[in-house]
This record gives sequence, C-alpha cells and structure tokens, in this order.
Amino acid sequence: MLNRLGDGRFKAYSAGSHPAGRVNPFAIELLQQGRYDTRGLRSKSWDEFAGAAAPRFDFIITVCDNAAAESCPAWPGHPVTAHWGVADPAAAEGDDAHKRAAFRDAASVLRRRIELLVDLPLEKLDALAFPARLREIGYSP
Repeated sequence: MLNRLGDGRFKAYSAGSHPAGRVNPFAIELLQQGRYDTRGLRSKSWDEFAGAAAPRFDFIITVCDNAAAESCPAWPGHPVTAHWGVADPAAAEGDDAHKRAAFRDAASVLRRRIELLVDLPLEKLDALAFPARLREIGYSP
C-alpha cells in the first residue's frame, strides 16, 4: 500500500519476526481484489533486513500487536522506528468470511495510517518532529 499510495516517494518492504513460510492466501486475495501486484511476494524474516547488505531504511514501522513486545533487530543506519499496532488478521478464528473480514479490517486501518504518512510534509519536518509524527499516526483509528 505504501508503495502505491506514496506514488514513488517510498520503497516499502514487508517482513515478520516469525514468518509462516508462505503469504497468507487471504492477504493475497485482498491484495488482488485491490489490484495490487502480488508477483514476487513471499514470506520472509525481518532478519533478512538486519544485515550489512540490506537496503538502507529511513524508518521501520512494526504493525502486529504482538511485535510491540518483541525485541527488534539492530537496524543498520539506526532508522526511526514506530509501532502502529493492528490486530494480526492471520490469528483470526472462525469461518472464511470472518477471516476475510479480519484482513479487510486490518487493511483499512493500515490504509488510513499510510494515507496520513504520505500526507506528511516530510520536507518541512525536522529530525525531531518526524519520529513523533510517525509514532502519532499509530494511534489513529
């Protein structure tokens, strides 16, 4: 979503602390319905992005409610970090309709927060204001 909504201003990556080994089929279905390109998506550990050969990050956003309590890797370059807690839709129980709804709900919250991020006047924010604003977005519904 950030890659699309950011209109070339951002290059987003996704990874997890405990990857499942495959992208959740409900996530793929939702992305395809939104006409997002799902080619090349794969389940991966955030450890992939903690080494010296990893891309340089300006900021890291954790989103899973469980990730807030986890120890994150030491990111090269010391990017700004923020937590935007969202219930993990992959943990939803029940029938497929309920699971799809959990993914839609999570995507809706993330989309709203990403819209707030891309609307930030990044060129006008100083090094102290940006981290605070990035963290504030995590409290938006």
